[in-house]
Amino acid sequence: MKKVLITIVVALFACQLSGQTMAYSAVEFKAKPHTQKDLLEIFNRTFDSVAMNQGGVSLERIGNGRTNGATHRMVWFWTMGEDLMAEDAMSDDKADLLWSRMANYIEEWQTSYSGRVSSWQAGKEENKTVHIWDIKIEDPNVFKAGHDKIVDTFKEDFEGRSVGFGTYDFGRPNGATHWIALSGKNKEDHMMLYQKFWSNKTFVKLIKERGPVENVKDYELRILKQFQ
Repeated sequence: MKKVLITIVVALFACQLSGQTMAYSAVEFKAKPHTQKDLLEIFNRTFDSVAMNQGGVSLERIGNGRTNGATHRMVWFWTMGEDLMAEDAMSDDKADLLWSRMANYIEEWQTSYSGRVSSWQAGKEENKTVHIWDIKIEDPNVFKAGHDKIVDTFKEDFEGRSVGFGTYDFGRPNGATHWIALSGKNKEDHMMLYQKFWSNKTFVKLIKERGPVENVKDYELRILKQFQ
């Protein structure tokens, strides 16, 4: 698994694809009990002096909805066609040291997956609780148009929140083809927003206009630290 993770990192740092679409790669893991503080310290020590270029890296805790035993995940995101960081920003030795240190606090590496970000609105830093829906859809173009229309129509409600839609291109979890993400302050903040939305006839109508959707899974994330 260590070789796989190093390969992911190298691929991200050297990525030379076309276009300006954002892409991401994530790996989930099960941490040993009561070691989150240690993992966060290693993460901060590794990346606090690394200058990112049109991208970043995030350490996140998985909350409600986790099903495979994973407790945390790391996510790299970058602009396709651009290097995530300068070639000499992070040496091979430093990357090896990151994984060897983290391994002391990890019981098991879990699934990994990668894809593209089709739509994204960045939110405020204080909205660290993220609700993610893994879905299967028939027509990505129709769905994206519907998603973007919802975000635009209810832009005041989405103000300050990260809201996005993207693909699973590799390692599709449970067969999901796409995902939707929405940030907020906490669970109650999310549920109050859902109550408002589902009481609105326009919102319900626009949801249906996205086309057929199969909900595969939903889960909660808490962003512990992000460098970008």
